[in-house]
Amino acid sequence: MNEFLHTALGFPTIVYSMLLTVVTLYWVLAVTGLADGDSVDALVGGGDAPDPGAAAAMLSKLGLGGVPLTVVATTLVFTAWLGAYFVHLLVLGGLPEGVRTLAGLGTMVGVLVPAVAVTSVALRPLRGVLAKMRPVERSLIGSSAVVVTPTLSGDYGQASVDDGGAGLILQVRHEDPNQLQRGDRIVLIEYIESQNAYRVVSEQQFLGR
Repeated sequence: MNEFLHTALGFPTIVYSMLLTVVTLYWVLAVTGLADGDSVDALVGGGDAPDPGAAAAMLSKLGLGGVPLTVVATTLVFTAWLGAYFVHLLVLGGLPEGVRTLAGLGTMVGVLVPAVAVTSVALRPLRGVLAKMRPVERSLIGSSAVVVTPTLSGDYGQASVDDGGAGLILQVRHEDPNQLQRGDRIVLIEYIESQNAYRVVSEQQFLGR
């Protein structure tokens, strides 16, 4: 037990131990009803965030579009903590103090690479499950939206729809990857059930301009 605490509270593991404590506290509050998971995702996807497309683009590139940001963050932090803990326990503990500090800095950053890869692989199946559980918003056909990812293509892209609240972030598709980009106004014209996404056209094209 003492060895576990020594490693978990030592550098660099302590950085991820603190983050793990934060996400654990969040889930405890969520279970008791004192925290709302949707509010965190809405902050990233809605208009209150300084760059709502950044997180959406990142999740899409990882193949995790549609997976709640809180779940992604929790998995990423836990995976990074495991990596830092075992590198600290098995490798860093035997190094001289000066070398151990430098190696600890490298470990703190380095464990993020495999952690991101593991998170992506582990949560991709969850994306399909959530897509099947999510009600189909066919009533949104004809609605206007704003592109929040850098570009749109036939298999990538997200847009924000003003629903009178925090806003909805939807998966959207457009065949021409060079025509639409972040900030452009679009119109949802077709629901693609296999991708849980909407085919879109520019607002100008929809209006016949």
